[in-house]
Amino acid sequence: MVLDNLPKEFTAVSIDESFFFFDSIVRKVWIFQNTRPVVRITGSHQHSSLFGAISLDGRQLFRQYNHFNEDTFCEFLKEIHHKFPKCYLFLDKAPQHYKSCKVRKYFEEHKDTLIPVYLPTASPEFMVLEECWNISKNDLLILTHYRSFAEFRTRIGQYFRTKQFNFNMYKYLTGYAG
Repeated sequence: MVLDNLPKEFTAVSIDESFFFFDSIVRKVWIFQNTRPVVRITGSHQHSSLFGAISLDGRQLFRQYNHFNEDTFCEFLKEIHHKFPKCYLFLDKAPQHYKSCKVRKYFEEHKDTLIPVYLPTASPEFMVLEECWNISKNDLLILTHYRSFAEFRTRIGQYFRTKQFNFNMYKYLTGYAG
């Protein structure tokens, strides 16, 4: 496996994206008997696209974009490359990751320092960031109401600037996270 033979100057970085919808998520609530709960929702389809990266040594990078497309992914890729100059990049097979001409060109231009490793399709168990998204959506969206989309985006930005996720990425990539 790549992780066992990682050159000393390289690091492993896992990346993923997620969408945070501008609405409240309702799970379980306590209510008085014979009453109906009232939950404020926006009914909006507005969302924020979150991009995240976590390295084997625990460093992380999160960015918020309006869309998830080849342009925003390529922009995030450049930020990752700046923060992790030599890395193996573990990512899923989203079309923006491997079908995009821009992204393939970027990988080709930096093939000695930025090496993509595509994980098997439909295998979220290998993605450490899937757990990050679950935790952050619980923290930011469960029974929470934001007055405006701007407030929502600001709160997401504050959260990811200060939150430190402490996961063992090696266990996720080797399948021993469970």
